[in-house]
Amino acid sequence: MKYAVVLYDGMADYPVPALGGKTPMMVAEKPNMDYLSRRSEVGLIRTVAEGLKPGSDVANMSVMGFDPMKYYTGRSPLEAASIGIDMLPTDVSLRCNLVTLSEDDKPYEEKTIEDYCADDISTEEAKEIIKTVEEELGNDIFKFYAGVSYRHCLIWANGTTNLGKMTPPHDITGRVITEYLSQSENAVPLIEMMKKSYDILKDHPVNIARKAQGKRPANSIWLWGEGTRPAFSSFEEVTGVKGGVVSAVDLIKGIGGCAKMEVADVPGATGYIDTDFEGKAKAALDILERNDLVYIHFEAPDECGHRNEPENKVRAIEMIDERVLPILFEGLEKYDDYKIMILPDHPTPIVTRTHASDPVPYLIYHKNKEVKGVHTINEETAKETGNFIDFGPGIMLHFIND
Repeated sequence: MKYAVVLYDGMADYPVPALGGKTPMMVAEKPNMDYLSRRSEVGLIRTVAEGLKPGSDVANMSVMGFDPMKYYTGRSPLEAASIGIDMLPTDVSLRCNLVTLSEDDKPYEEKTIEDYCADDISTEEAKEIIKTVEEELGNDIFKFYAGVSYRHCLIWANGTTNLGKMTPPHDITGRVITEYLSQSENAVPLIEMMKKSYDILKDHPVNIARKAQGKRPANSIWLWGEGTRPAFSSFEEVTGVKGGVVSAVDLIKGIGGCAKMEVADVPGATGYIDTDFEGKAKAALDILERNDLVYIHFEAPDECGHRNEPENKVRAIEMIDERVLPILFEGLEKYDDYKIMILPDHPTPIVTRTHASDPVPYLIYHKNKEVKGVHTINEETAKETGNFIDFGPGIMLHFIND
């Protein structure tokens, strides 16, 4: 038996005025997903438990079978693991975004966050900027590490996670940052580094070149997602099968690495609609040659939700359907039996531009045990089935064993 999980990050949504009051799942042409939905168990699952903040960290952990209440120690440590940082028990890791703040004469605290990802800055450009940040702000206590695109890492030796509210930048795009800067005394050195980074980066050669090309500058760091070193059981211990991960983002790679799963490296894979969809599909099939299960993660729908891009979110769903699922179908047919599970980790509604905790639709297809499903899968048709899984981390064993 082979198992494939196709995770559309942030795919679920609320009705979007620009889409005629429908969700992207309702509008998208997705014949391959709907082919499966007509032959699959379809329902809703709560991936974010009550009391947890909705995010790709806890939601993906849940889908992968890890109870965040037991295993979650913060978002950034998972990304640090992917980068290859060997954290000490006394270290605190923080996500270090490269963001675009308004270029005006206002004090730092009164600037507006114009873009949480600095126009999806390239990894090569970002490495140069993080190198400068480390040279100017790094020391024996604080050390900066380059990651992918706008996503990077700060390690704070003997730090604390008691930092007040360190707001994710994708939650506040277009807003003045004043009320979103932590007022905790413990966060003072972090906020000071953020302020200093603006002066360091506003005239950085990379940013001068980007502006000349009509792109937004990465003119500030933004720190959030604090946490301590994670301690995971292996995926095989939790589920009884060997697994691998295909993703473009450090967070998912980090979860896979912490869970001792095989982690693919796909050249050309990004977290947006310009990713190498075919390359990721082929990498998934390669992983299945050596493992029982593959977890294929696509960030693009989530990014489009954060960016208020309804048409691109629809297109992201369609591109996965067109360019990934047919390759998976063909590759899986050589096995006597297989299962496919398709779902988002959480909603990223266009109208709010941030994550939500609402239950999300899922389908589970079993080649040798097809069942009657729904004509097309979306938030409403999944709800109408009456199938509901309240404990998110239970979905993986349900998928594997039932």
